[in-house]
Amino acid sequence: MFDFSSSFWDWFLRPTTAVEKISVMVVAILLFALIVGAIIVAVDRPKIPNWLVVGGFLGPVVLVIGGGLFYPALRTLWVSFTATRDALGDNGKKIINPSTGQVTKEDYFYGFGNYGKIFSDGALQKVLLNTAMWVILVPLIATAIGLVYAVIIDRSRFEKFAKVLIFTPMAISMVGASIIWGFVYDFKDPSVVDNQIGLANQVLVWLGLNPVDFLRYWPWNTFALIVVMIWIQAGFAMTLLSAAIKGIPDDVIEAAKIDGASGMRLFRSITIPSIRPTLVVVITTIAMTSLKSFDIVRTMSRSNEEMSVVANEFYTQQFTRGQPAIAAALAVLLFIIVIPIIVYNVRQMRISEGMR
Repeated sequence: MFDFSSSFWDWFLRPTTAVEKISVMVVAILLFALIVGAIIVAVDRPKIPNWLVVGGFLGPVVLVIGGGLFYPALRTLWVSFTATRDALGDNGKKIINPSTGQVTKEDYFYGFGNYGKIFSDGALQKVLLNTAMWVILVPLIATAIGLVYAVIIDRSRFEKFAKVLIFTPMAISMVGASIIWGFVYDFKDPSVVDNQIGLANQVLVWLGLNPVDFLRYWPWNTFALIVVMIWIQAGFAMTLLSAAIKGIPDDVIEAAKIDGASGMRLFRSITIPSIRPTLVVVITTIAMTSLKSFDIVRTMSRSNEEMSVVANEFYTQQFTRGQPAIAAALAVLLFIIVIPIIVYNVRQMRISEGMR
């Protein structure tokens, strides 16, 4: 008997030829127009209950959020509490899959065992330490450099050109930035090759020093990656802080100058307190970005696990090592770390809006 439902979904979800893909696109557009048209018609008809109209508008959104956000989140949380073991039959022997000849596996509740592994395994401890270095160093240094840029460039004749130049790394993808800095850090053994291709090592050679393999030894290789993220985020910090500095009322600065404040004292007593909410927002935003850093580590680490961070490690555990439970535990751990930063960030943004 012809299974219409199965054949339709196979065709709809897995089109193979160009004609099938175009047909699926046309059907999807017609379905979308049909649903939206039905909702619009329902709104114009007073006999349709309001709850049905509201449900028509909110239903697709609820389905997308529920299916694309809450279910994966809950599924990840559950998987983080499980582990895999060999399945045993009634006779106590391992069950062999007759088609593959391999031992059948089964998942079971493992409690907080995966979280315990994360904090007890030496390699994963280094992952957590690397992540902590990223979250502490990148926001502080990038914000400090961005603040210096903002103060100096605002007084420059070439303000617009300089800001475009400094902000340009933000327009480059993380992978693109990683490739650029890969050329900068490139290392060749001086006993074999005299001329270094990497810019950093060529500068060292010009200075009479020995070239260094920046991406080999821990923790210097992690610091080398952190420099890339700072290079990218400093432009973001400069843009927001420059706008905040320009927003300080002129009469406040003039009053301070009349009272004798100038230079560093003006910067410390007027500028910093005035832009404090923006400073906090910049630091917390960069901290969240650093926690999610994946592209730079994945592109530049050369599979060196010593340079891994949490966002990269749960990808490695899931797709390279086949340890979905550990990967899920790392994902949950990352989410728990991000929550207080998000809450604090939102709170500071509300305070900042209230001061305007």
